[in-house]
This record gives sequence, structure tokens and C-alpha cells, in this order.
Amino acid sequence: MHQNQTPERCGKAPRIRPAADFVEREDGFYLYLDMPGVSREALSVHVEDDELSIQGRSNHGLCNGERVHAMEFGDVEYHAQFALTDNMDTRHIGAQLANGVLSIYIPRREAQEPRRIRIEVI
Repeated sequence: MHQNQTPERCGKAPRIRPAADFVEREDGFYLYLDMPGVSREALSVHVEDDELSIQGRSNHGLCNGERVHAMEFGDVEYHAQFALTDNMDTRHIGAQLANGVLSIYIPRREAQEPRRIRIEVI
């Protein structure tokens, strides 16, 4: 708890990794991240190469000149990255934000069936 918080401290929010659960089920992979206070507009989820990146920022609106006497929540920048594997279908990832929890679904990529290659005689 921070006593007698002054507006100077409000400029830079601490950067933390959100608590996360990563669960594999028969139909795919589920990632749950605890991100209280983050709105959809302040959230970014993207895939680049084989990496899933999540960024978000909570904004409680303190720092408007008021004198804060105790602060246990405050603004926070959330950052997390997860390596993706070949059996994950990165084209069909879905995400939902509800009650401060970001839920991400990553479907399982359909297995490539072995096939015989036809050889042409020329």
C-alpha cells in the first residue's frame, strides 16, 4: 500500500506478467489470463511467427490532481508472450474478455494425413 501517493508517480505504470493458466483439451488449447481493470480498447493480442503476444493496460483514472491516500490497485501494464507449436492453428485463434479474465482459444491444427505421391513417367 502506498501512503500519500502524489501525481508524479502516476505517469509510469509498473509492467507485470499476468497470472495465466494454459490448458490443453481434446479440441484445442485454452489460455486464461487475469487482467483486472483492462478494457477491450486497452488490450492487444497478436501472433507473429510462432509467438502469441498479449499486452494490456488498466486505467483506474487516478492521477487527475487528486491526492491518493492509499493505493492497492493502481494502473498496470500487462505483458505476456507464449511460444506456439506446430499443432496449433494460429489462423483461427479467438479471444474473449469477461470480468477481468482474458480467455484465448487456440484450435488444434488438423493432422496432415500421409499420402502417396504419384510418380509420372515421362
